[in-house]
Amino acid sequence: MKLSEGGLLLCVLATVLLTGESAPRMLNSIKDLKEVDFGRSVPKHSLLLLYWFASNININDNNIRLTFDPTTDFGSHRYYNIEGLLDQLEEGFHYYTIGNLNLNEDFPGYVRNPPDRQYEGGNLDRIVVRQDSHDDSIDGVYLTQHTPGSAEYDPDHTYQISPTLLRQIRQFSTQTITSLRQRFRSNINDQQLNTFRST
Repeated sequence: MKLSEGGLLLCVLATVLLTGESAPRMLNSIKDLKEVDFGRSVPKHSLLLLYWFASNININDNNIRLTFDPTTDFGSHRYYNIEGLLDQLEEGFHYYTIGNLNLNEDFPGYVRNPPDRQYEGGNLDRIVVRQDSHDDSIDGVYLTQHTPGSAEYDPDHTYQISPTLLRQIRQFSTQTITSLRQRFRSNINDQQLNTFRST
């Protein structure tokens, strides 16, 4: 039996749709970040975790390096991508998941115990990084969350975070953080605020 060109194209498209993975949406700016449905489909706590992460990495041009050990620090560990959430890894690359609040007390208080209940996240949100084991550089950063009631990550709420967005997040001024302190009626003092800003 001979397939027509249209039939062949339809078979190829069906195969791609049934077996293909869609890449996580890329967030390149604060504007893109504001379009995410935080508080409904994505825990607002993700914003705190993302701010903490952006403040604890080194970015030189678009090269990202961690300032901590992704195999043990901050509740992090190797992520094997069994469910195929992200691209398959090339040889010499590893995924690590960061942010399990139950495994570690190293996170600052604003991440572990947000001052405002609306920022509590039920420990669902995670950051996943793709690290090149040859030079320890990070060439992929993803914000994701567990599907409620499951150990798997939610492909519909997984986002790739660009170095540009990470730099923008780091630029929040102490004044912005001070206004957040007042908004949340936190009794944090200026020394603690500066420590928060430098972490």
